[in-house]
Amino acid sequence: MIKIDVKGNHIKISGHAMFDEYGKDIVCAAASSIVTTSINGILRLDDKAISYKLSDGELSIDILKDNFETKTLILNMISLLKGLEKQYGKNIKVNEEV
Repeated sequence: MIKIDVKGNHIKISGHAMFDEYGKDIVCAAASSIVTTSINGILRLDDKAISYKLSDGELSIDILKDNFETKTLILNMISLLKGLEKQYGKNIKVNEEV
């Protein structure tokens, strides 16, 4: 299962959806596309707005700037991941601490 933990200005994404075998897993592909596009969009607008680290199958994102564009793209990313969770709840879980 893919687990997304959102706590304040930190987001941690880990796991594998296990919907299908590696290379054919549409849930992993969708989640990866959503996250990668969001990170790239934020960095294109402001390369100091976030930092991220990918290691051992885990992606950590730290939100460094609390501006409108960054907030909007992060909220959009979380919304899209929650939409994916609604369709594939056995394969992806979004935990959000307010």
